[in-house]
Amino acid sequence: MELRQLRYFVEVAEREHISEAAEHLHVAQSAISRQIANLEEELGASLFERVGRNVKLTPIGKVFLEHTLIALKAIDFAAKQVEEYLDPAKGTIKIGFPTSLASYVLPTVISAFKKDYPDVSFHLRQGSYRFLIDAVKNRELNLAFLGPVPQKDESIDTTILFSESIHVLLPANHRFANEESVHLHDLRNENFVLFPQGYILNKVAVDACKAAGFMPNVTSEGEDMDALKGLVAAGIGVTLLPDSSLYDSTPRFTSKVAIETPNIRRTVGVIYSTNRELAPSEKVFLEFIKDFFSRLNQFQ
Repeated sequence: MELRQLRYFVEVAEREHISEAAEHLHVAQSAISRQIANLEEELGASLFERVGRNVKLTPIGKVFLEHTLIALKAIDFAAKQVEEYLDPAKGTIKIGFPTSLASYVLPTVISAFKKDYPDVSFHLRQGSYRFLIDAVKNRELNLAFLGPVPQKDESIDTTILFSESIHVLLPANHRFANEESVHLHDLRNENFVLFPQGYILNKVAVDACKAAGFMPNVTSEGEDMDALKGLVAAGIGVTLLPDSSLYDSTPRFTSKVAIETPNIRRTVGVIYSTNRELAPSEKVFLEFIKDFFSRLNQFQ
């Protein structure tokens, strides 16, 4: 059984078409057909069945695909480990991030890292809080930035980089827009614009309002940070956002105001799988960001 056969098999299985697989792999269709036939002969089982001009996996083919994908992922990771041990300053790091860290935290730290390690590449993937945790556990991502940082468990380890306050974002003509701080309870009769239920920042905001003694009246929802800021700027309602999402500037027609009570903060950090050793470039990156934020925290 050859590695080439397994890669041909996966390509055909995913495309369900031999000629399309051949075109994508830049090899002759006859070469793929021959290697698939050799693989089936070695296994003693048919992996595909013809359906018109296409091919589909047989039941045993589906089982074999599942294990082949795991095997190829392990082989690719092993090759990456060897390459990076020869030169830790090179490599590709797959990093996940949520929308709340996309505008300031992520670009700031990656830009600083690239100055010292220009040959390290990044594959970035934005996703929801739950998706990012699952992706790290499933080894689809090497690391993920998250806020708040989840609890460690048998599958993920965590590093807290910093903590930050949650602020209220108000329309510029709001009666509290020029105040230095507000009590969250004083906003109990306001309309709120929040992330939808299931988003972690929805839970942060709702929990904060509950701690202030009320349930927020959510009249509009947005699935990304810019949408929420736009809704506030339009006067649709108020929202609660982490400080780092407002670092660059407060959006036009809005006002950022601190919350005096209750004291609402969230942790921000990275998570990584406990089921695999970090590659050398990932270790370099993790140590860099720990030192980077440690130095920043000294001046706050």
